[in-house]
Amino acid sequence: MKELSLEETKTIVGGEALALATVMACLATAIVAVICYKLFISTKGSGTIPGGWKFTWN
Repeated sequence: MKELSLEETKTIVGGEALALATVMACLATAIVAVICYKLFISTKGSGTIPGGWKFTWN
């Protein structure tokens, strides 16, 4: 490793982890919204998510 100069430290930008976490949270929210929509709108519906959870709507 080498020590960075003052100009090199000024060029470092962060925020990649925050942006990735925001995108993943939005994606998870969208998936849950679609599952809930399909369950509540259909007259007879069912859904299975990982972990063995099964939902049925009669």
